[in-house]
Amino acid sequence: MEKSLIAGIIYSRFDEKIGPEAFSWLPSDLDIEVRNIVSLKSINILSGEKGILPQTLAFIPFSSKGFKGIVKVLEIKEKSYRGGVFDASLTVLFDETNDLIFYKYITNFEEIFEEYAKKIINMEENKADKRSFNELLKTFQEKLIGILTDLQNAEIKVKDQVAFREIQDKEETKLLRYKVIVVGDPSVGKTSIILRFTDSAFRRTYIPTIGVNISEKIIQYKDAKIEFVIWDIAGQSKFSIMRKHFYTGAEIQFLVFDLTSPKSFENIPNWYNDIRKNLKIDPRAILLANKNDLVEIRKIDQNQIQKLAKELNLEYIETSALTGENIDEAFYRMGEILYAEEKKEENKT
Repeated sequence: MEKSLIAGIIYSRFDEKIGPEAFSWLPSDLDIEVRNIVSLKSINILSGEKGILPQTLAFIPFSSKGFKGIVKVLEIKEKSYRGGVFDASLTVLFDETNDLIFYKYITNFEEIFEEYAKKIINMEENKADKRSFNELLKTFQEKLIGILTDLQNAEIKVKDQVAFREIQDKEETKLLRYKVIVVGDPSVGKTSIILRFTDSAFRRTYIPTIGVNISEKIIQYKDAKIEFVIWDIAGQSKFSIMRKHFYTGAEIQFLVFDLTSPKSFENIPNWYNDIRKNLKIDPRAILLANKNDLVEIRKIDQNQIQKLAKELNLEYIETSALTGENIDEAFYRMGEILYAEEKKEENKT
C-alpha cells in the first residue's frame, strides 16, 4: 500500500492563548497552511455543542487544499486550563480523489482511532515530550497503512462473481464489453450506486482534471459475459466542457436523480438533451430514481416520474444506494437491453 493514500496526520491541541494549533504532524514538512486549517476546523467545528464531544469519527473537507480528513476529537484533562480540560483532535488527511476508500471502510478505522486516542490522552496526562508524540504518529500511520493494504488485497482477491443468471447450456461463453455513462446532478448518489454494484473502492481510475471515475465489472447473462466499463461523470458545471468527450462511444446511459431533490428531477431533461446533442442520437438510457429509502422526505411521486419517463421514452427504476435496493437489478436490466441489441445485430448477418 502506497503511503500516498494518507496525505498527512496531524495531532492538534487548543491553546488558551493562541487557539487551535498543530502540535505534532506527519510528514515533517507538511505545509504550515494545511496544519493551521486542519487544526482550526477540526477543533472549532467538532469540539462539541455545550461541551459534548462527538463519539464517532467525522469527515471534514479542507477543499482549499484538495484534502478531506477523518477526525477524532479528544478531551484532555489539564488542571491549568479553565474548566480543567482542553480539546484536541487527531486528523488523518487524504486526497479528495480517494474519498470513496475512506467512506466505504470507515468502520474499519474506528478501533485504531480509539486505541490511539487513548494513547494520546495518556501521554498528555503524563506530560510526554513532542518527540514521543511524533513517534506515536509514525506507528499510527504504519497501522493505518497495514489496514488499507489488507482491505486493498481483499478487494483484489475478490474476482468478479457470476451475477444474476447462470448459463443454462453448454454454449461457449462470449465477452461483450460496453461503455456505460452515469450522469445527474451532484449529490444524487451516482458514485454510491456504482460502488454498490462494483463493490470496488480501490479498483477504479480517477481522472481529476476532467472529473470522471471509471470502474469495471463483469456479469453473466445467458451465454455471455457482459463487461460494463462505467464512467461516473461529475455533475459540476466546471466540467461541462469536457462532458461531450465522455459521451463518445457510450452504448447506454443511466440518468440519476434524487427523490428528495426536486431540482435534480427537473434537470433530468437537461441531462437527456446534453447526451442527445453530443451523441447525435436519442439516448438509450434508464432513469434511476435514487434514495427511495428516504420515505419521509421524498418529494417526487411516481406519477411525476412516469410522466417524465413517458415524455423521454425511458423506463425507470427506483433505487437505494444505501440499502442496495434494485441496484443489481438496474444493471441486469441494462445487460438485457444490450444483449438483445447484440442478438438483433447477429441475426442481420
